[in-house]
Amino acid sequence: MFTEDRIMKLKSGTDIRGVAVETDTEQIELTDEVVEKICIAFSKWIKQKENKADIRISVGHDSRISADRIKNAAIKAFKGEGLTVYDFGLASTPSMFMSIVLDIKVDCALEITASHHPYQRNGLKFFTRNGGLESSELTEILSLAFNAVSSNLNGNVIRYDFMSVYCEHLRNVIINEVQCGDKPLNGLKIVVDAGNGVGGFYAENVLKPLGADVSASQFLEADGMFPNHIPNPENKQAIESACEMVKNSGADFGLIFDTDVDRMGCVSASGEEINRNRLVALASVIALENNKGATIVTDSLTSDGLRKFIEQDLGGRQLRFKRGYKNVIDKSIELNQSGVNSTLAIETSGHAALKENYFLDDGAYLATKIIILLAKLNKQGKSIDEFISSLEEPAESIEIRIPILLDDFKEYGENVIASLTEYAENRDGWQVEKENYEGVRINIDGGWFLLRLSVHDPILPLNVENVNLGVCDEIAKELKQFFSDFDKLDLRNFK
Repeated sequence: MFTEDRIMKLKSGTDIRGVAVETDTEQIELTDEVVEKICIAFSKWIKQKENKADIRISVGHDSRISADRIKNAAIKAFKGEGLTVYDFGLASTPSMFMSIVLDIKVDCALEITASHHPYQRNGLKFFTRNGGLESSELTEILSLAFNAVSSNLNGNVIRYDFMSVYCEHLRNVIINEVQCGDKPLNGLKIVVDAGNGVGGFYAENVLKPLGADVSASQFLEADGMFPNHIPNPENKQAIESACEMVKNSGADFGLIFDTDVDRMGCVSASGEEINRNRLVALASVIALENNKGATIVTDSLTSDGLRKFIEQDLGGRQLRFKRGYKNVIDKSIELNQSGVNSTLAIETSGHAALKENYFLDDGAYLATKIIILLAKLNKQGKSIDEFISSLEEPAESIEIRIPILLDDFKEYGENVIASLTEYAENRDGWQVEKENYEGVRINIDGGWFLLRLSVHDPILPLNVENVNLGVCDEIAKELKQFFSDFDKLDLRNFK
């Protein structure tokens, strides 16, 4: 049944997410009617925001099997509001924002994607010239959607190959920074795992034309059923697959993208993954190269070793902020507005936004900057591994997700966190971290643990990290006992 409440429940942070393909257990939430209503509401909202009627919007999508249906519904809505629609077809999420600042310079953009979520899901991600929507803006749009009615105008639809423009832009960035002719990647074997998302373009249309051997790349074909592995640089199977790809082919470097290419991970020539703390470290090397003393904003799950690497080895500063790519980006922008030079906002999930690139979380752009470094080092007979070799990493880390057995879970979760904070303050050997922006982070000998509350789901994620083996299990055992006093917590994920 179509209701206002059901529309509002599709909101996931700053995106819209829902079931788009019926399964044995799930009904379609992103119906044509829902998509049209939301897109009509967005059209009316952006006209008012821009104070003009002649709005131009670009529309693209990832490889999901529901993409064409949803795109057609969206375009129908935009046409009915008199918008000029540029249909990009298969396109990465970051490229949609870049269409606002490059070439055709549209007023706004829509990517149809659900990132790394399963094939049956899909979503809508809107951009304005200020970047992705704020949570409050999306709430405002969705509040208009239920009663939204088409103006029955007749906008234009133009098929446009913007990905060629975007790829040329990335190629030029590499050429200009490596400064070694129009084939600066000659002699380098670089392989890409696109996970059957949209990232295949990076191998074929960015790296290959610049001279790189990409012949051992895999899963470049767009396939919305994702038959090989989940396109997610945090997924264990995806990481292992990419590492094997590099080792078996003798490549100099490997890249792995998520479905819509707003995130990435990579693999060194030795077949070792460069992910999470390692990726943050490598990105920090790049961001601080000509910006000594600048601030790197990260999410809350980074290691103590990473802080030491950024601040002592690189001469920067780290601000450990809230989880969520929009949170770290907004914080970095806020710092710059206050006079503090912050050049990078990055999550351990692989979301990375550089100041020099509009603070856009673009996996392909970060890959481009890393490839530039790789090419320069290659000419010096050096490797990327050398640059992050001093990063101290934990011996072990665990994450335990603790479900809260309540629909209205936030107050209960906050009470658990407050109780744990009080317990830690009175526990010998535990110290509550003062510079912390979500949940409670406790410093212990050789490491730390963090308990936070999920923004959208009734879950308390617990992360524990230590340089000594066996400590994580000891901490988990003690915390399980502590949590046993809370009858609305499901502790079955503990050992």
